[in-house]
Amino acid sequence: MEQTELLEHLREVCHPGRGNKDIVSLGMVQNIETEGNTLRVTLGFPKHRDPLTEYLVGATRACLVRHLPEGVNGEVRAVVVEESEGGVGNDAKGRSKGKGNIADLDFSQLENVRHIIGIASGKGGVGKSTVAVNLACALARLGYKVGLADADVYGPSVPVMTGTEDMAPGAVQEGPRELIVPLEKFGVKWMSVGYFAEKGQALIWRGPMACNALKQMILQVKWGELDFLLIDMPPGTGDIHISLLQDIPVNGAVIVTTPQKVALADVEKGVNMFRNPNINRPIFGIVENMAWFTPREHPDEKYYIFGRDGGIEMAKELDVELLGQVPLVQGIRECGDSGEPAALGSGPDAVAFAQIADKLAATVE
Repeated sequence: MEQTELLEHLREVCHPGRGNKDIVSLGMVQNIETEGNTLRVTLGFPKHRDPLTEYLVGATRACLVRHLPEGVNGEVRAVVVEESEGGVGNDAKGRSKGKGNIADLDFSQLENVRHIIGIASGKGGVGKSTVAVNLACALARLGYKVGLADADVYGPSVPVMTGTEDMAPGAVQEGPRELIVPLEKFGVKWMSVGYFAEKGQALIWRGPMACNALKQMILQVKWGELDFLLIDMPPGTGDIHISLLQDIPVNGAVIVTTPQKVALADVEKGVNMFRNPNINRPIFGIVENMAWFTPREHPDEKYYIFGRDGGIEMAKELDVELLGQVPLVQGIRECGDSGEPAALGSGPDAVAFAQIADKLAATVE
C-alpha cells in the first residue's frame, strides 16, 4: 500500500481536542516505514503532554488494522517530543519513546479529591457500570461533590448511561500541561475513554497501552474539589487492574455481584485481589445487584430469579460489609438506555441506591 493511500486512511483519525481535525492535517504523522511485514507509523506530539495521546495512538492503530491487507500487522509508535525544536510539524523520528510517558505525570489533579473508590466486579454482566453511575448520582443527591472515571477501556458504557455520548470533553492549558475538562451532568463530573472514540469503533489496545490510557483518564483530568471520585473498573482481575491499583491512590473498593453462584464465586477472587499484599486496599462493601425482581405493577412483590441472599452470605463469609441490595426492575434498564440514571427517580431502585450511597459515605468517612 502506497504512503499516499495510507495518509488518506489516517485522515479518519481526528483529534477531539483540536476541532476534530485529522492527524494528517495537524502534521502529527511524522514518519511511515515498512519493515518486512510490519508497518510502523510515528506520531509526533507538542512539547507538552497531549492529554489524548493514548487515545490517538490506539485510534491510529485501529485505523491501520482496518485498512491494511491481510497478513500485515500495523504497529504504531507514539513519540512525545518535549524539546522545543521537536513536536508537531517536525521530524520526530528517532527520538526516545521513554519521554513524556505516564510515569512523568503527577498527582496534582487529585490533591483536592478526598476519596477515590474503585467500583469492581469479579466478572462481567453483573451490572457494575449501572451501579457505578447510579451510585455517583445518588451521592450527588446527598450533597457530595462527585466525579466518575469510566476505566472500562474495552467497553465504556458511561456515555450512553448518562446521555452524554454526543458530547466531548474540553481541554485547558495550565502552564506547560494541557488538562482534560470533564463533562458535568446530574451534578457529577464524568470522564470516559468512550468520549474519544467514534461510535462503534473498537479500541484495539494492548495491555500496556490500555493501562496508560486509563491513568490518563484519571491523572490528567481537571477534577477540582471532589468528595468522591468513583472509578468504574473493568470486570475481572487482570494486569490492568493491578497496574491501576499500584499507580493510582485508590482508597478502597466496592464489589458488585448478583446472587448467582457463578457470580459469587468470582467475588472472592476480586476481594482477594484487593487484599493481596502488593495491592492492600480495603473493601468498603459489597453491593448485591439484581437481588430480586419486582414488577412495576406490583412493587411489593419479590421474585428471586437469580437466587436469594447470596450477597448477604458472601459478605459474612468474607467479613465484608453488605452496603445494600438493588432490585431488578424494568426502570433501571430503561433509564440506562435513555441516559437518565434510575437513582434520580423515586422508585424502589432509586431508594436502594440512596441507601447504599448513604451507607458508603458513612463507612468511608
